[in-house]
Amino acid sequence: MIYLLKINIAIALFYAFYRLFFYKDTFFTWRRTALLCFFGVSALVPLLDIQTWIAAQEPMVAMADLYGAVLTELTITPQAQTMDWHQVMKGGIELVYWIVAALLSARLFVQLASILRLARQCPTQKVDGILIHWLSPEKGSFSFFRWIFICPDAHSGEELHEILTHERTHARQWHSVDVLVGELACIACWFNPFVWLMRREIRTNLEYLADERVLATGHDAKAYQYHLLGLSHHKAAATIYNSFNVLPLKKRIIMMNKKRTRKIGRTKYLMFLPLAALLMIVSNIETVARSVQHINKDVPTTESTKPEAPAVAPKDTADIFAVVEQMPEFPNGGMAGLMQYLSQNIRYPEAAKKAGTQGRVTVQFVVEKDGSISNISILRGVEPDLDKEAVRVISEMPKWKPAMQRGETVRVRYTVPVMFQLDNKSAEVVVASRKAQIDESGAYEVVEQMPQFPGGFAEMMKYLANNIKYPSEAHKNGTQGRVTVQAIIDTEGRVTNTRVIKGADPYLDAEAIRVVSSMPKWSPGMQDGKPVNVKFTIPVMFRL
Repeated sequence: MIYLLKINIAIALFYAFYRLFFYKDTFFTWRRTALLCFFGVSALVPLLDIQTWIAAQEPMVAMADLYGAVLTELTITPQAQTMDWHQVMKGGIELVYWIVAALLSARLFVQLASILRLARQCPTQKVDGILIHWLSPEKGSFSFFRWIFICPDAHSGEELHEILTHERTHARQWHSVDVLVGELACIACWFNPFVWLMRREIRTNLEYLADERVLATGHDAKAYQYHLLGLSHHKAAATIYNSFNVLPLKKRIIMMNKKRTRKIGRTKYLMFLPLAALLMIVSNIETVARSVQHINKDVPTTESTKPEAPAVAPKDTADIFAVVEQMPEFPNGGMAGLMQYLSQNIRYPEAAKKAGTQGRVTVQFVVEKDGSISNISILRGVEPDLDKEAVRVISEMPKWKPAMQRGETVRVRYTVPVMFQLDNKSAEVVVASRKAQIDESGAYEVVEQMPQFPGGFAEMMKYLANNIKYPSEAHKNGTQGRVTVQAIIDTEGRVTNTRVIKGADPYLDAEAIRVVSSMPKWSPGMQDGKPVNVKFTIPVMFRL
């Protein structure tokens, strides 16, 4: 619905832009291109993602902050016990939309079928490579793609030549494509009056193009206009073809007699480019503003890039974040580079090796604004010597690429599991290797390319916030809290093996499981160029 709303706002703005700058000029070919671009850009702009660029521009970030300040705060609230009139109204609006769209689609198919039936019934003849269908006298001349329908008995020789020139222009320049684009736009956005106005401008401009061609071939302008007036009473058989006489003649006659616009006037069409760019920026600023708002509120977060980290809010202290727009990155290769660094620099303690001690040490630290490492601590240890070695190697890491939030560097808490494993209890040690990242379920915890929700982190936040419903029993009991859910993204991107590893209440736990299990397919994690099963964890916050 947001996508459809953005399209219709863009169409309304483009129509106003057209009427202000292009409506009265005589650059009919340029106008045709501009009108088609209006529809194309309106459909594409909401899909283009320039959030990264916007986040790097200070004025844009300020605009996103201002926009985000007026957005409704997104929370997971209890459902009322009475009927949800908001959902009823939404469902009713959607039903009406699809019913009208279906009726308009059926109307279009009926018209197409009537033209095809007429084409089969009429005798034909080829003129200059174009197929001419001979109509009965009571129907007006028209064209549809490469077909021309005309009644030779109803016109004089001069009129017949004018009509053929006019309709061949429609056929050779593929004007029916423009007509169908306008019809499809009206079906998709039937509730928007500006779409219908834009369709009318497309068809009128096509007639201007054909009229201009007739006059350019040497036909007398006044005689041609009188012929048009004489044919204005002919009935049109349908509305989706290019008709010789179906559109209002007053505009066409005025345009034929209008003084040609000076060529320098074509430069104004370049103003379309900054308008399209502005729409793209505004569309992405809205998304950035909502994403920033989701991140900075206490809403569900994911820690899939930090296995076995405790469930924490997005910002857990005054100046240390847990999740930001751009997470810190290990230099020289990112996650794969980090794994390589650990493997090459960790030395298995001799005492632990002799004792056959192995296991995973979970280390937590803070990546500072300058990329340095501080606040190193052990979240889960194995044995003092192994813990000490893990802290040593983490503390000697090179500076990271710092995290970014709203265009500024920030401090971020990060968690890394360091795996100590003896290979057949020999002197050879496998430390933090790729193989060591597979747990007992056969799923990886850290891979070269982690799985990704469709659209990224911000879209996952939207999905969770839009789909989680506060259980009525938990609402009655005043229950709230954080539920930590763990699942596996399999090789096809499906969410499997969903389970609660830290619950808050049976009803809240069940709702968290339901929503996470019903997620759409992710982009699967990749290891050594192949998709693999990857474990991830999502803390979901329920708050009254």
